[in-house]
Amino acid sequence: MAMWFLFCHQFVGDEMKNFFLEQNALDIPKHHQNAYQICKDKSFGAISSFCGVVRDDKNATALSFDLHEMLLKEWFGAWELKAKEQGCVLYFAHSFDDVLVGESSYFAAVMSRHRRKSLMMLDEFVEDFKQNAPIWKYDIINQKRVYAKERSFSIAGANYLKP
Repeated sequence: MAMWFLFCHQFVGDEMKNFFLEQNALDIPKHHQNAYQICKDKSFGAISSFCGVVRDDKNATALSFDLHEMLLKEWFGAWELKAKEQGCVLYFAHSFDDVLVGESSYFAAVMSRHRRKSLMMLDEFVEDFKQNAPIWKYDIINQKRVYAKERSFSIAGANYLKP
């Protein structure tokens, strides 16, 4: 139990200044400016970013997101540590609840001294997010939430309570 507390305290404490959860659509210019400022302050030469935009797909008017905040912070904290070990800084913002078509639900950026490290880490981060982050996506179709099962992945260890 003490080890779990130390792990959570290390990653879920106040030091997560580059982690943001926002209800509904993200303010992308604000988040990009924040990441750009970090890059400038650290005298880094590269910022690589990814912005996810809700597309018009399957007659959905929006996507809706549920998330497990503590587990998401834990997941991000592990990535933050990995970024630091490689001389990079990670920035992450994600929406919860409804995000309309044409709006953004996801923003990630990696800042580093050189572009190659930031580009490589950003790709790894986004792919791992899709596979392992505790966020559940729903299509909003005819004003109803429909779980996007075909675009979802099982989270490792999620079934540990089942016999």
